[in-house]
Amino acid sequence: MDYIKELDIRLDKEFYYAGEMLVGRVVVDTSENFKLKSIRLMLRGKAHAEWKVFVSGDKRTVKDDQYYIDERAVIWGQKTNDGDHEAVPILQRGHHEFPFRFGIPETNLPCSFESRACQIRYYIKVTLDIPYASPPQGIKYFTIIGPHIDCMEEQYLKPLTAQDKKVKCCLCCAKGPVTLSCSLDRSAYCCGETLKLKSVIDNQGEDSAKLKVRLLQLCEFFVERGVLGVTKEVQHLVLEYKGESINPTEKSDTVTNLRIPTLPTTMINVCRLVQIYYQLVVCLEFDKTGDDLQIIFPITIATVPFRIPNSNLQPILGYDLACDHVEGGIYIGPEFLLGEVYDGFTTNENEPREISPLYRPVYITVIKSSQQLSSNSADKRFKRN
Repeated sequence: MDYIKELDIRLDKEFYYAGEMLVGRVVVDTSENFKLKSIRLMLRGKAHAEWKVFVSGDKRTVKDDQYYIDERAVIWGQKTNDGDHEAVPILQRGHHEFPFRFGIPETNLPCSFESRACQIRYYIKVTLDIPYASPPQGIKYFTIIGPHIDCMEEQYLKPLTAQDKKVKCCLCCAKGPVTLSCSLDRSAYCCGETLKLKSVIDNQGEDSAKLKVRLLQLCEFFVERGVLGVTKEVQHLVLEYKGESINPTEKSDTVTNLRIPTLPTTMINVCRLVQIYYQLVVCLEFDKTGDDLQIIFPITIATVPFRIPNSNLQPILGYDLACDHVEGGIYIGPEFLLGEVYDGFTTNENEPREISPLYRPVYITVIKSSQQLSSNSADKRFKRN
């Protein structure tokens, strides 16, 4: 339709929390007058899981959906189709902006998420209902920050400690033990915060060893199919640290600082199609044998950062794309399309799934923590004195 020069959806911001008001406007710019029954909007939040499996030697597609938001509104013209005999209103040529508002439910919504096996997408879809013509459509994606996880909750503030010990035997002679002891002051972190791992290594063996720390992302996808359903598991290395060699008879007491990169939030029992969780794996690798000691800490990626109790200093927050090497950071979908709207999901199993690199969700990240702000304030006071 050449007379529609512009059709766009513009939101006041690109990311929202549960319970907030989503505010925006539909922009229509036309070069001539035309009959327009209505301008309809749909607000939708949907999780979609889909992948291929082999069943009795045949390759089949399994898929499932879960809806979180499904609201509709008419922002101009006829609200129903009952008045077919009524005069159809005419939209005058020129530039038009139609405001709209939607309340995002105050529920524990999962975060926007993009992966090959599963997507969680939130979007506004606009349809222009023009008599005797294919309705022009547009779609605009936005990010939901969720679910609500606060680092200050009591369950996350409890320190974590663990120990692993190994004694090597040679015939009847036992060598000295090798002990790895580790501790964390809390178990939940926002992206951008620094995880401080305290480790004590007592190497009384006869082989040098190195400390290795890995943060892993684990994703479990699930599709209801039959009695048990179909599952798919994916694991990604988020970051890795390797320490210096610790020689026999040496003892090491170190603090390892690891800055958490931008990642999708931990999601457990929020979406039935996907679970996302993280593990901090601490290993002691021996140079000769390769055998190692290992400690695993569960780590929660939260949406509300740590704050210093009884302090007015609040962390400075930002929003960023997930790092490229984890689920949620690689696979992306379209932002806004005109004409035949593709929302990331196909109805034909034989149809290829094409994804345009136009939109990626963002995740909350801490630019400056309460501890950093407190340290900066202390430094300024010291300089003044």
